[in-house]
Amino acid sequence: MEPPKGFLASLWSFICFLPYFIGLLLLGIIKGIIFCPVICLMMTIGNSAIILGLLPAHVLWTYYCILRAKQLGPVLKLLTCICIPVFLILWPVVSIGASIIGGALYGFLSPIFATFDAVGEGKTNDIFHCFYDGTWSTIKHSFTIVRDFKDVCFHSYFSLMDDLRQKQAPDGKYYEIRLLYIPGAIVAGGLGVLIDVPVISVVALCKSPYMLFKGWHRLFHDLIGREGPFLETICVPLAGLAIILWPLAVVGAVLGSMVTSIFLGAYAGVVVYQESSLWFGLRYIISALSIYDEYSNDILDMPEGSCFPRPQYRKKADLSRTSTFSRPSSFKDPPSRTSSLRKPIDLKPLELLERLFKECQRHGEIWVSEGLITAKDIEDAKCNSGSQVVSIGLPAYCLLQALLRSAMANSPGILLSDSVTEITSSNRPKDVFFDWFFNPFLIIKEQIKAENLTEAEEDYLSKLVLFCGNIGRLKDLNVSLPESERKRAELGALARRLQGITKSVSRYPTFRRQFDDLVKTLTEDLAKKNGDSESTNVPKTMQKSNSALARFQKSFKRLTSSNNGRYEESQSQSDALRDLEIL
Repeated sequence: MEPPKGFLASLWSFICFLPYFIGLLLLGIIKGIIFCPVICLMMTIGNSAIILGLLPAHVLWTYYCILRAKQLGPVLKLLTCICIPVFLILWPVVSIGASIIGGALYGFLSPIFATFDAVGEGKTNDIFHCFYDGTWSTIKHSFTIVRDFKDVCFHSYFSLMDDLRQKQAPDGKYYEIRLLYIPGAIVAGGLGVLIDVPVISVVALCKSPYMLFKGWHRLFHDLIGREGPFLETICVPLAGLAIILWPLAVVGAVLGSMVTSIFLGAYAGVVVYQESSLWFGLRYIISALSIYDEYSNDILDMPEGSCFPRPQYRKKADLSRTSTFSRPSSFKDPPSRTSSLRKPIDLKPLELLERLFKECQRHGEIWVSEGLITAKDIEDAKCNSGSQVVSIGLPAYCLLQALLRSAMANSPGILLSDSVTEITSSNRPKDVFFDWFFNPFLIIKEQIKAENLTEAEEDYLSKLVLFCGNIGRLKDLNVSLPESERKRAELGALARRLQGITKSVSRYPTFRRQFDDLVKTLTEDLAKKNGDSESTNVPKTMQKSNSALARFQKSFKRLTSSNNGRYEESQSQSDALRDLEIL
């Protein structure tokens, strides 16, 4: 829909649309008030049950992994064990409190946004969707949030602690703490909190009116001129809601600055310990004020610079100018000509994760049909033990194919499976979590490009990644190994690094949920394959009879476990139907 031309036409369009907007807003608020306590109660009970139920296991396993960690020295282990109870006590308190607040906000805001989204273009029966959208979908999403939280508390936590316990110390030297600098670090951290927190809070409060009126000015300017978020009619309600809720965003920014200032000031203790100097820690306390002031000026488009001095707090001058809050260099890189020829699309982390699992499903079905992924691999993936071909190898293989495709096309970013969509520094998800993996993937892509791999070496690297370095399975498939030991070592290092990054990605909250769906799909494909192969050799009546007999034997063993002799006599028949019993 074309926006109206001229100021009067835009104003008249806004006035006519205002009652419609207010009606949708009131309907959304009513639905939010109804569902807010329900969603808050559901999320609070679900998350609290997970937190309190796993708390004893978390406490015991945390201490066990710290004491068995090969990277930590004895003194550091002792101090960690002394300090860790503080975090273990705060964990349930903060998590349950966050669940209450998050559940209330989600239960109230989700129906409101869904009500506005119900009148979007392409929607039919708008009146029904205005009342229905945001009701049942909010309840389902709240269950999904609880499940993802469970995956983080269970799978992600134990994966991290296992890495801490099993990872070897670099160069055989474990990390140890220098007790001589601990008192100075504590003093500097305390002074940093006492000085930086009130000063940064005052700076944030002083700049909050500028942020409030500048945001309103920008939003109203877009509203009158039908620009930005007000360009499309469907976006007007959400943009109008942004105008109303903008003061809450300002308050959230001020509170976020106050909370962040605690960690920013306490970092002075880290500087003292790293530089082995209390003086450098005191200089950092003053420099932290300048860092925050310059960062807030950059965010608010205020003049550059700061009224606070910024003394050098590192022994190397170039390190003191690198701020934790500085914008990534990728923001400054202009888009390349190559990326402009491909599909310009804004991507989100969850969308990329869904694309990854679609690729895993596509390649997994091929490998199951060819026998490369076996029933044992799928069973190990279900039990989260043993072989990691499905849990780590298959996602790493799909990521490797994207890197090989990007290197072959000489792409500056990462080319997706459609060979059109490309992830670059300009359209990549603006997410800190995604930045942890995007740059390492680009480095691996450049390393692959520098290796100038042959087709045989690409096949070897792909199978090496898929089978998680299991050379025995590679030899069983008659995969030709590179003749040069140096080449094998380089490809092995690339495979291990890619598998390590994939293992870190697997700790993302939504990963486990989609991984379970992938395992279910592969199980069905394997059962279908085995069913087709047996139907060619076994008559249908005999197959049904054996399947029924196997199910009877399985239940008979569970009910009468003492009758071991009779079960062992029929074990050969149930082994023949092992693949059918996977389901």
